[in-house]
Amino acid sequence: MMIPVEKNKTYEIKIAALGSNGEGIGRIEGYTVFVEGALPRETCLVLIVKTRKHFGYGKLLEILTPSPDRREPCCPVAKQCGGCQLQHLSYAAQLAYKTKEVQDDLERIGGITGVTVRPAIGMDAPWRYRNKAQFPVGQGKDGCSVGFYAKRSHRIVDTKQCFLQNERNDAIVALVRDFLNEFQIPLYDEETHTGLVRHILTRIGRSSGEVMVCIVLNGKRLPHSEVLVERLQRIEGMVSIVLNVNREKTNVILGRKIITLWGKDTITDSLDGIEFEISPLSFYQVNPVQTEVLYKKAVELADLKGDETVLDLYCGIGTISLFFARKARQVFGVEIVPEAIADARKNAERNGITNAAFAVGAAEEVIPELYREEGIAADVVVVDPPRKGCDARLLETILQIAPEKVVYVSCNPATLARDLAVLAAGGYHTREVQPVDQFPHTNHVETVVLLSKGEVDSKKIRVEFSLEDMDMSEFQDGATYTQIKDYVLEHSGLKVSNLYISQIKRKCGIEVGKNYNLPKSEDSRQPMCPPEKEKAIREAFKYFGMI
Repeated sequence: MMIPVEKNKTYEIKIAALGSNGEGIGRIEGYTVFVEGALPRETCLVLIVKTRKHFGYGKLLEILTPSPDRREPCCPVAKQCGGCQLQHLSYAAQLAYKTKEVQDDLERIGGITGVTVRPAIGMDAPWRYRNKAQFPVGQGKDGCSVGFYAKRSHRIVDTKQCFLQNERNDAIVALVRDFLNEFQIPLYDEETHTGLVRHILTRIGRSSGEVMVCIVLNGKRLPHSEVLVERLQRIEGMVSIVLNVNREKTNVILGRKIITLWGKDTITDSLDGIEFEISPLSFYQVNPVQTEVLYKKAVELADLKGDETVLDLYCGIGTISLFFARKARQVFGVEIVPEAIADARKNAERNGITNAAFAVGAAEEVIPELYREEGIAADVVVVDPPRKGCDARLLETILQIAPEKVVYVSCNPATLARDLAVLAAGGYHTREVQPVDQFPHTNHVETVVLLSKGEVDSKKIRVEFSLEDMDMSEFQDGATYTQIKDYVLEHSGLKVSNLYISQIKRKCGIEVGKNYNLPKSEDSRQPMCPPEKEKAIREAFKYFGMI
């Protein structure tokens, strides 16, 4: 077909909808044009800047007829910064847009129809809600530039204040910026991988008021750090000042090594009465007000009676696990980051929660293995995956485990819809869909979904499953036997058996299931683990936080 527009020409376009990134969508003779900054019901003068076969991109030149939902952004750099996509849209209209986005994705991608998506739950005060900020640092025209990346680039937009962040961040950034300029500290250059200071990270506990500042370095030492520490201590609530070492040529913000300059290594915060310890590396939801709404809704949809076994996959530091543990008989959480599992165990202990256990590993590897080897069962499976959604192997295992209910917490409606389609093909019905506005003024939305297999058959025999039924030392003490064997093979080239691993577990005082304690017969003699393999196994234990 002939494209009805030409590049570098101007057209008058009526905007009909918003796209998944918050951009306006208009049409000229059926040809779709995406226009950043335009809103539905607006007529705009648009310069075509790029054309493809079926769609093009336009630059907004003038709004001829403004939308009644248009608002003036309160942030002076909102149009440059890539952090907020929807400040120019009224908050009520933002919520309606996010509700429709979830509904459209479920129908278009997942083929899920006949399910009503409830209106997105918004905030009473949708500003200054973030408890974590990560500010890139670089060389600007007039010295140190600190702020956020511009849209679709790594150019830093210098920012004096952010209306999504806690007010104390404004003072912290100003103080650190002045310090870096005063002492002419080398600033990181992403292209050449030179310079020292890469990012400023802050975390602030909503309930505790505790403040952490973490300076991310392309090195191990910050010159004149004692001066910075003395100045930062004046900030209200300051309890932790740390360095993070990241010498890799990468876009990943944090490295693994933390150096404490002053105060504690962590801060504390609480969600619905559950207290959490948070390090610079911890995954912890950035909007605590809406996190409480989201997790309480997840528990509500599960409708727990108190005798259920719950599997929490992608459990992080145990936030959802501990919410469910207050209502369920027992909860098992799985997370790939060893430090997160260590935090999850500490958080359970801190709150006196004894019916939650945690394992290190990729959920798509740990759960299938436990299903095959231990016959793991569950009444409820909770998944809270990253934006890419659930791994196909994990979805397959969920269908094999066949829990009565699945609660899916999603940060990406598109991958949510894809995964719900897989579960639907396996016999699950989407019962309830509730979006929650976790990130006001952005195009992101969280969604919690309840799936079930239908009415429970009263004749169905319920399989009881508990910590005592299987070798749950794998959950309580770090990693599965397969993970340990894989780690040893990769890092030492040695092959070790389950028997050798269990022997070293016993030496280290780690509980071992009875199947790994007993010889095959009374007269059989068990081979003992050689010293070089014992050393390799102990290194694996250290990596997985088991010793």
